[in-house]
Amino acid sequence: MSIDIRKVTVLGTGVLGSQIAFQTAFRGFDVTAYDISDEALTAARGRFDKLAAVYREQVPGGGDGKAETTAAGIALTSDLAQAVSDADLVIEAVPEVLAIKQDTYEKLGKLAPERTIFATNSSTLLPSAMKDFTGRPDKFLALHFANQVWHFNTAEIMGTTETDPAVYRAVVDFASAIGMVPIEIHKEKAGYVLNSLLVPLLNAAMNLAEGGYADPEDVDKTWTIGTGAPAGPFRILDIIGLTTPYNILVNNPDESAQRIAKWLKTDYIDQGKLGIATGEGFYKY
Repeated sequence: MSIDIRKVTVLGTGVLGSQIAFQTAFRGFDVTAYDISDEALTAARGRFDKLAAVYREQVPGGGDGKAETTAAGIALTSDLAQAVSDADLVIEAVPEVLAIKQDTYEKLGKLAPERTIFATNSSTLLPSAMKDFTGRPDKFLALHFANQVWHFNTAEIMGTTETDPAVYRAVVDFASAIGMVPIEIHKEKAGYVLNSLLVPLLNAAMNLAEGGYADPEDVDKTWTIGTGAPAGPFRILDIIGLTTPYNILVNNPDESAQRIAKWLKTDYIDQGKLGIATGEGFYKY
């Protein structure tokens, strides 16, 4: 079975959704970006314009107007039926709340053509928790991107026991076609490969700083000197944005997780220090 992916719809235009849409369009695909309101779409247009500036400066081939043309060429809509009416692939990047995702897939299953593949970008939820809501579990899987997709360009692909192998292979090929390095996950694993390695590192780093053992700068210095890594865990946390680890920690009943969440909120988030996006997190930018 030959599966041709040319028309791609991205649901959700937040930080990562907008990056996925932009990267896909930059590599020549027909892209539609959906969000729930005109206000969200106005914000999305602003994100695309900022990404155009980044691509112009940092990405090979982004000059000579290509980055700006890419931004202008992404269709925006708040009409879900219109967004998916002719999509070959829908990449879902809606908020990381299971009920919202399940509801989204129930609607999608009724609106999208039978051929359309659904992929979730969820970083913490397993695709098996959503597959029965799609109406097409054989055409559903996870396609997980790292933040700053033009720079940290992995795409982790993870199916369920019901995912059609031909669909899986088509999405692997699509990931390559948009300039990602496909990472094939052979069975479901919360955290995929990247977060299974990264989250314990970030949590250990926060535990050291919150516990008063070492300052964030010295934790990072130890990691970068000792391993040769280009960035330490607190630099990485600033890139991710501090609200994401806070939300994960505050929903973890473990006592140490609750303690670190309180520290993040009091010492950083409540003071507007959310990471690179706000100009300050553990570091000033």
